[in-house]
Amino acid sequence: MAETPQFGTAEYLDQSADSRCKTCGLPILGQYFRVSGATSCRSCAEKARTLLPADTNASFVRGIVFGIGGAIAGMILYSTFSIVTGWTIGYLSLAVGFIVARAIKFGSAGIGGRRYQIAAVALTYAAVSMSAVPILISQSIKQKSSQSPSAPNPPTGGQNKADGTSAASTSSGTPSIGVGYAFAFLILLGLASPFLELSDPASGLIGLFILFIGVKIAWKNTAGTNIPISGPFNT
Repeated sequence: MAETPQFGTAEYLDQSADSRCKTCGLPILGQYFRVSGATSCRSCAEKARTLLPADTNASFVRGIVFGIGGAIAGMILYSTFSIVTGWTIGYLSLAVGFIVARAIKFGSAGIGGRRYQIAAVALTYAAVSMSAVPILISQSIKQKSSQSPSAPNPPTGGQNKADGTSAASTSSGTPSIGVGYAFAFLILLGLASPFLELSDPASGLIGLFILFIGVKIAWKNTAGTNIPISGPFNT
């Protein structure tokens, strides 16, 4: 004989799987939390909050120092490859962005966040753009050495044949460029080099796009560690 349903008695489904903490396995009494979508007790949710690394100024400074080192290494990699092979491959921007991001995260002991991302973007752009300076200097040296014109011997006695004035007095009128000014000019030239490449629109736009991807890699890899914790909820 079939059993008669008991409408006067409430029957509940077995919720034992959802009534236990997914971390410690203990039964959840009262309120519960969601840690990365998993049911968690209050104690395990609080422990998950404490696992998040604390962002301090000291960790940020260490991240910047290591990031600068990574940017210098990336610039050396980019420029050395171009000088040795004679090829300028924009895809190296992707490697530079990764190197800078990893250096920052290593220096900050894994801490990330918005200010780390901004620093990673700036250092990646600086490393890639400033690599144009040693490349340009190398090309200029090679060009001068290949030309090697035969210069006439200077007149004896330090005097010009035409008017008898000394060579020193003639050259003294040429203004000299200070080292600081030349250094600042090279920095500005390097930082502007990705946009100067737009003189060739097709190649320049492709280079800027690849640089954008490299910057995006640096941004993504220095994001903060986020453990979504929601609650409390009533059982």
